[in-house]
Order: sequence, then C-alpha cells, then structure tokens
Amino acid sequence: MFSSQRLKLLRKEKGLTQEQLGKLLNLTKVSICGYEKGKRVPDLDTFQDIVKIFNVSADYLLGNDLIGNIIKDKEEKYIVSLSQEDWNFISELKKHPDLYREVMSSDNKRIIELLNKLLK
Repeated sequence: MFSSQRLKLLRKEKGLTQEQLGKLLNLTKVSICGYEKGKRVPDLDTFQDIVKIFNVSADYLLGNDLIGNIIKDKEEKYIVSLSQEDWNFISELKKHPDLYREVMSSDNKRIIELLNKLLK
C-alpha cells in the first residue's frame, strides 16, 4: 500500500512545498495533501513520476522495508534481505569500482553469512 508518510518525508527532505511538488507532477497542492494524508492514492503514472523525482524504489514508496536479492556463489544460492538504507549503501559502493572489487573479492559466502546475522 502507498506510504503517505514516506512521500511527505521525501518531499520535506528535498525541501519542497506541497505546491512545488504538485507543479513537478502537474497536480494541485490539494492532490499532494490528499496523498500525504492517506486520503488519496496516486495513479500509476503519477506513482512512477514520484519514484523518478525522489530517486527511490517503488518498494520504498509502497512501505516495503526489505528488498530480497538472490546472490549466487558458484552453484549455491543465498537469499539476503536488505533494508533500503543498506541497499543504497551497496549501490553507492558500486560507484567505487576498486573498493567494490576488494570487498567482493573476499570470501563471498562469509560476507553473506555476516550480513544475514546482522540483518536478523
């Protein structure tokens, strides 16, 4: 379900008023207020525009805190659940190829085990 609280948080973090966000989405301030109070839900096109404007995942706006990823290590499969914050950290890490390779070249199975312990 659409998270009105997260929309409001994202808008405030970006320093936008309801009116400014409305202009970005070609909507009225009243529509944005309705979304933030949970009285209205954006249509699919508007939802996709919100995701793009705030550069967040659809899962985040739907109130899902965990993202499931399957990581393969040779023939074994591991399922790891990450918070949006942790996923963002890994995404940022990937922007630094040397550091990312160093982290990922170590024992992947051990890293996954440690991540699972930390996230439980």
